[in-house]
Amino acid sequence: MKRLLTAFLLVPITIYTVLFAPPPVFLVIVAIVAALCFHEFATITGVYAPLGFAAGLMILIAPVAEVTLILILTALAALCLPLSGASFEKATARSGALILGIVYVFGAWKTAVLLHDVSSPPLAHLSAGRHWLMFALVVNWFGDTGAYYIGRKFGRRKLAPSVSPGKTWEGAIASVTTAVIFGLIYLPLTIPSVSLAEAGAIALLCNIAGQLGDLAESAVKRGAGVKDSGSLLPGHGGLLDRVDSSLFTMPVLYTAITLLYS
Repeated sequence: MKRLLTAFLLVPITIYTVLFAPPPVFLVIVAIVAALCFHEFATITGVYAPLGFAAGLMILIAPVAEVTLILILTALAALCLPLSGASFEKATARSGALILGIVYVFGAWKTAVLLHDVSSPPLAHLSAGRHWLMFALVVNWFGDTGAYYIGRKFGRRKLAPSVSPGKTWEGAIASVTTAVIFGLIYLPLTIPSVSLAEAGAIALLCNIAGQLGDLAESAVKRGAGVKDSGSLLPGHGGLLDRVDSSLFTMPVLYTAITLLYS
C-alpha cells in the first residue's frame, strides 16, 4: 500500500515538473532531486559530500562547454583530499568515488536539463521536446511493472544472482517488451516526427540502459552492505533507488537522439 501511495504522489509531481513547470522552477526541482540523490550516494560510499554538492550544482547550471572544466577542477580538488586523511588507501578510493558520483548523479541530471530545453539542439526542430524527458523518466517504470508481475509468476533463471537475487531473465525480457510497447505508443503520439521503427529502437535501448542502471546501483549498495539507498520514499526505499534506471536512461537517450536527429 505504501508503495502505491508513494507512486500516486510521484506521478502528478513528475508530470507537472516535466511538462508544465516554467524552466526556472524545473531547474530548482531538478537541483533538489539531484542533491538528494547525491546525498544518498555520499552516505552509501562515504565520499566528501560538500565538494560533490558544489561541483554538481555548478554542472547543472553551467553551459555544456564549461562542464568539462568543472569536472577537471573538481578531480584535482578531490586528489587533494587524501592529504588530510589518516588512511591514504580509503581516502584515495573515496576521492575516486566522489568524481564517479558527481558524473553518475549530477551528470545524468544535466542531460535531463538538456532534454527539457526544447530550444537546444538536437531538440529545436522537434515538436513537444519535453516529452523526450518524460519518456526517459517513465519508460522504465512501465518496464519495471512488466518485470515485477511476469518475473514473480514465471521467473526461473536468475539474471544477476550475486548482485540482485530477485531479478530473472524472464522478468528482464518482460521489462524490455513492456517498455518497447510503451515507446511505440507514447513517442509517435507526442513527438510525431519519430517513426515507429525509431520509437521501438529507442525504447529498447533505453530499457536496456535502465536495467543496467538498476543493477549497477544494486552493486554499489551490496558493496556498501546496505539494502536501500535511503528511506525517503515509503515502500520504495531511497530516491536513488527510484531513479537508478533513469540515471542511465537519460544520458543514453540524449546521446541517441543527438546521433539520430542532429
